[in-house]
Amino acid sequence: PREERRSCTDVLCCMIFLLCIVGYIVLGLVAWVHGDPRRAAYPTDSQGHFCGQKGTPNENKTILFYFNLLRCTSPSVLLNLQCPTTQICVSKCPEKFLTYVEMQLLYTKDKSHWEDYRQFCKTTAKPVKSLTQLLLDDDCPTAIFPSKPFLQRCFPDFSTKNGTLTIGSQIVFQDGNGGTRSVIELRDAANGINKLLDAKSLGLKVFEDYATTWYWILIGLMIAMVLSWIFLILLRFIAGCLFWVFMIGVIGIIGYGIWHCYQQYTNLQEHPRSVLTVYDIGIQTNISMYFELQQTWFTLMIILCIIEVIVILMLIFLRNRIRVAIILLKEGSKAIGYVPSTLVYPALTFILLSICICYWVVTAVFLATSGVPVYKVIAPEGHCIHENQTCDPEIFNTTEIAKACPGALCNFAFYGGKSLYHQYIPTFHVYNLFVFLWLINFVIALGQCALAGAFATYYWAMKKPDDIPRYPLFTAFGRAIRYHTGSLAFGSLIIALIQMFKIVLEYLDHRLKRTENTLSKFLQCCLRCCFWCLENAIKFLNRNAYIMIAIYGRNFCRSAKDAFNLLMRNVLKVAVTDEVTYFVLFLGKILVAGSIGVLAFLFFTQRLPVIAQGPASLNYYWVPLLTVILGSYLIAHGFFSVYAMCVETIFICFCEDLERNDGSTEKPYFITPNLHGILIKKQLVPQKQKE
Repeated sequence: PREERRSCTDVLCCMIFLLCIVGYIVLGLVAWVHGDPRRAAYPTDSQGHFCGQKGTPNENKTILFYFNLLRCTSPSVLLNLQCPTTQICVSKCPEKFLTYVEMQLLYTKDKSHWEDYRQFCKTTAKPVKSLTQLLLDDDCPTAIFPSKPFLQRCFPDFSTKNGTLTIGSQIVFQDGNGGTRSVIELRDAANGINKLLDAKSLGLKVFEDYATTWYWILIGLMIAMVLSWIFLILLRFIAGCLFWVFMIGVIGIIGYGIWHCYQQYTNLQEHPRSVLTVYDIGIQTNISMYFELQQTWFTLMIILCIIEVIVILMLIFLRNRIRVAIILLKEGSKAIGYVPSTLVYPALTFILLSICICYWVVTAVFLATSGVPVYKVIAPEGHCIHENQTCDPEIFNTTEIAKACPGALCNFAFYGGKSLYHQYIPTFHVYNLFVFLWLINFVIALGQCALAGAFATYYWAMKKPDDIPRYPLFTAFGRAIRYHTGSLAFGSLIIALIQMFKIVLEYLDHRLKRTENTLSKFLQCCLRCCFWCLENAIKFLNRNAYIMIAIYGRNFCRSAKDAFNLLMRNVLKVAVTDEVTYFVLFLGKILVAGSIGVLAFLFFTQRLPVIAQGPASLNYYWVPLLTVILGSYLIAHGFFSVYAMCVETIFICFCEDLERNDGSTEKPYFITPNLHGILIKKQLVPQKQKE
């Protein structure tokens, strides 16, 4: 790469990119001013007050209580994300069955019954109201039943007696309105809220597991980092031998998985823990339930067997190209040996990506909690013409709506407002997501261009390593920032737009998943497949365009065109550097993640007491296990992607070298004679026209 011939490329896109970043920062500041994350952490009563917030009257009332949980079976629960009944903050949940009428009868004999009942009423409630007046004022629940706190909300305390679902040892109970209700109705009502809270329940349990195992997770990730470094160093000296280590290790790990699944399957056959099947339990947030089923282990065993067969067949049919890929990896090892700073660059990429992700999450939370409490009319019976209209709880009972819709409530709905900022919050959410995708892809593009510039500097040095300038990676990084920010932003913008379209498709698919329109489902599937292929094709072309930008310093469109033409003239390059070489490196990633995963599995399931005692109090052992496996794979991917970029850059430079030079004294090849002879012999590039 020649810096003296460079100039700024794609300046217009650079300016747009910088303006978007400035707007993104301003959006974050405005959201920070208007937002309040406490609104996402505390449950909120019907008046918009937080339960359990310090410095408020509800400081010691940390639990949300529903006056009439049976109303939560209404379809408005899913439409409005709110149960159409009054909700107040309480310090504890009811522990017994009691109706308001029964309380009044007991009150004449013992005043303490009202003291127990009034803690589930509004502060203005009195014990002498008639049932009709009580329903009109909505000061107290008509009945209470045994409950327990769950996710800071009072839920029925269900139990099973002789295979029958009960609550407080009862199957039916009085609802306080003169009717009799069954436990099944109460369960359905609770499930109406659970549909909104299951994800939060799972999140809290996952958080507890992370709080217990974070120390061991970090140790596992550190081991994965050290193991990846060791493999990269060994690739320079024993690439061929290390490949077979990768291969045998991957086959062995998959084989261990097959054996373990078979053992679990046979054990469940001999000692079944449950007679249920997947169809009986349906979709559950408690994923550990699936591991008690024979079908789960049998399915996993079949999947692993298929993967094992595919890996072995690929080894057999790609054995010749794998030899060439190993040679390219050896050359890449030399380049990395002369530019060792490239092995540290994944850490910088990880830091930049972490900053982008954290900023996006924080901005999204503050946007979601922006505004003032908004109250809406909720009709328990669901037939009020004013339902979902905004209202003021202070004067609601004196308005025409209360007269037109007896029993209607003015309950807290969400946080919003009528200002210009609040009206455009949905648009700000979309902007937050889009700029986040753009920044993520820009950081990846910057890393690819910087690495390509460093490895291109190595290749075009005639006398290696004497002609390699000092600090080639930092020079390439500065060059990419100084001259080619616009080009990198252009390429990452294309990927971000495609990803936004994919997210829109997923949203539409989620909205239409309950429809029976086969044609729409088919079109959704086709579009999803097309956009997936388009995204991967554009990523592949962009990666090669960034290499051409690093070499020649041209704009994005010119570089993409040159890269495409070069690929078409050297079509076998795809088979070597992208399929075969990536396959070899993929085996290394699988070996690192699989090795750490096996150790983590033995550790978190208390099967490795010789080395260390694992944590015993886990809700789901698969939470830290999957985190360690995924984190190890991402770490290995970060290090091995340096190798992939190195090999691809060297091969692109080699193709350019063959077209620009002929090996004569005036135009010598820059590639090492050994690699040149092997690549020509294997016919990985087209021969020049015969003289």
